[in-house]
Amino acid sequence: MSETKRFSPDMTVSDAMALHPRAGEVFAAFHLGGCAHCHINAYETVQQVCEAYGVEVNVLLEVLEGLFDGDTDTDTDK
Repeated sequence: MSETKRFSPDMTVSDAMALHPRAGEVFAAFHLGGCAHCHINAYETVQQVCEAYGVEVNVLLEVLEGLFDGDTDTDTDK
């Protein structure tokens, strides 16, 4: 059984941020672009940013993928 991956190391930060409304929070939690002194270029790839800041790309991608867990139950309490 293959699992669909939405985020990839070769996508731009801009594309990753556009993929889920909370992706920016994940980047900030990893200290990637969340502070004035750690600005990241939206046109760099996720891999490039991780390499520049010493973040394990697979860990970041796993957390980003986790954003989609539970997205399907948003209308169940109505």
